[in-house]
Amino acid sequence: MGLQPLEFSDCYLDSPWFRERIRAHEAELEKTNKFIKELLKDGKNLIAATKNLSAAQRKFAHSLRDFKFEFIGDAETDDERCIDASLREFSNFLKNLEEQREILALSVTETLIKPLEKFRKEQLGAVKEEKKKFDKETEKNYSFLEKHLNLSARKKEPQLLEADYQVEQNRKHFYELSLEYVCKLQEIQERKKFECVEPVLSFFQGIFTFYHQGYELAKDFNHYKMALQINIQNTRNRFEGTRSEVEELMNKIRRNPQEHKRANQFTIEGYLYVQEKRPAPFGSSWVKHYCMYRKETKKFTMIPFEHRSGGKIGDGDVFLLTCCTKRNVDTIDRRFCFDIEAADRSVTPVTMQAFSEEDRKLWMEVLDGKEALFINLYRANTRREGSAQLDNIGFTILRKCISAVETRGINDQGLYRVVGVSSKVQRLLSLLIDAKTCSEIDLENSIDWDVKTITSAMKQYLRSLPEPLMTYELHREFIIPAKSGSPESRVNAIHFLVHKLPEKNKEMLDILVKHLANVADHAKKNLMTVANLGVVFGPTLMRPQEETVAAIMDLKFQNIVVEILIENHEKIFKTLPDSTFPEPISVSVSPPNVPPRQSRRQGQRNKRPLAVYNLCLELDDAVSSSSFGDLWLFYRWFPRSFTIVFHSD
Repeated sequence: MGLQPLEFSDCYLDSPWFRERIRAHEAELEKTNKFIKELLKDGKNLIAATKNLSAAQRKFAHSLRDFKFEFIGDAETDDERCIDASLREFSNFLKNLEEQREILALSVTETLIKPLEKFRKEQLGAVKEEKKKFDKETEKNYSFLEKHLNLSARKKEPQLLEADYQVEQNRKHFYELSLEYVCKLQEIQERKKFECVEPVLSFFQGIFTFYHQGYELAKDFNHYKMALQINIQNTRNRFEGTRSEVEELMNKIRRNPQEHKRANQFTIEGYLYVQEKRPAPFGSSWVKHYCMYRKETKKFTMIPFEHRSGGKIGDGDVFLLTCCTKRNVDTIDRRFCFDIEAADRSVTPVTMQAFSEEDRKLWMEVLDGKEALFINLYRANTRREGSAQLDNIGFTILRKCISAVETRGINDQGLYRVVGVSSKVQRLLSLLIDAKTCSEIDLENSIDWDVKTITSAMKQYLRSLPEPLMTYELHREFIIPAKSGSPESRVNAIHFLVHKLPEKNKEMLDILVKHLANVADHAKKNLMTVANLGVVFGPTLMRPQEETVAAIMDLKFQNIVVEILIENHEKIFKTLPDSTFPEPISVSVSPPNVPPRQSRRQGQRNKRPLAVYNLCLELDDAVSSSSFGDLWLFYRWFPRSFTIVFHSD
């Protein structure tokens, strides 16, 4: 399991676990910074000390071998695994060079030193500065908030309103900075893979020209170098697509944080100040707690947590709520307060203070408090359906667009990547969706609609469907094979799942993928390879039901599914899957070490080397014979990719 994604919605909760995840990302970037610093030092030693060249290369090789990139999410793509393995490949190559003990004249300043220094200074250095600002703003925000909450309720109304306005502005600024910092952290985590490896690859390319036997060595290394360049470019392309999706999600959450609240087991959660009474004459103190409440069970959990004291999580307190009552300012010298009573708590009632009046109303509504007002922030949002439907008109739209593209623009460079003017795209799509005007439009011969407008309208139609073409129900099942298994097992799994799609979905997907395979056949002219088409159509055909950073991190696996569909179109759509092919089941997969480089690597994805996974399925003593049969079928699904171990606790 790699680093956990940082959800933008968590910036507004700022929970203890969110802070723990931020620290994990920061620690990983610091490790990367130290690695790059060491790598730069070693590279300069190669230039400055020719007489110590052999020792410097050995150290450099060790640095490469010992470092491993961390990844966000629960799995890596084949390209990312190859990039991860590339550092070990470079290390092995250096050892071969060391055996020859030839004196080399190196010129690595432009190819290795400067790019890494630029990345470390401009990217990692920028993150450090953002961290300083984030830590400073955290201290400022919570200090200002605590000072604000200590204001007497007896102050004049204009003073209180001014204070409320100032704290709200300060809070907005803190949330804005938090969103930017989280976005930057995750961007650097993804960027570093190709930004670090690419200069090293250039450095190795330069070495060949200075060796007497470099030509032969370069020929031997060339197949891996070309494959790695494809891996890097694929990873870069996916990064660009993922980054745009992440930025779009961040902007949505920035505009309305509550609408993008993640679904979890708690009805409401957030920070409250809890009054802790002390013996006279010490009075009472107010301690900040992270509170969580489940309305179904009436279970209330509160955990003390102070951002300014190192962020340590205190001992939690769990009790059953019986009553919630609003506290007026004539009974307590603090605003935004309410009392809660517990059935299994000796000290009751407990007085709590929210951050604002709106926050108090929200808590009281969920806690069924007296004088609570109805607020619709925690109701589930319903997705507004577009006018596009999977019907006869939809099939007509798809066929018209495909026919026009294949007739007029199959060789256009950047086909489907170059987008049309938004207003023209919307106008064309509106005409196509309307049954009265759809039949009148001749896209093959019309000069009113250029190819990029037609391709954009077709993509917009697919995105506007109430449900993606490959359905929400099967979304996770399509992703699982893309994360594991051998090339053959992936194709078999997706072949099986495609035939589980509703008939109309499968029919439209068949028409589309057949067309995309034709587009890929013209890649020498239109530059739209299978990988590029996967980047374009992965999010369109397999959009997730819930928009989160974790879902966006799976975009690269959606792209792989689309690539498999294109590369194996004839088999998947023209033949039936194995009748004994099993239903997919939920599994947990742990990746081992990536296998060594193959002697020859092919350009097609289904020829790339893959990792072997061990699958440990823990069974109960009372496992039924039918369950055993399901597991045996699953073993037949991935016969070479999994080891199934049966045992009892």
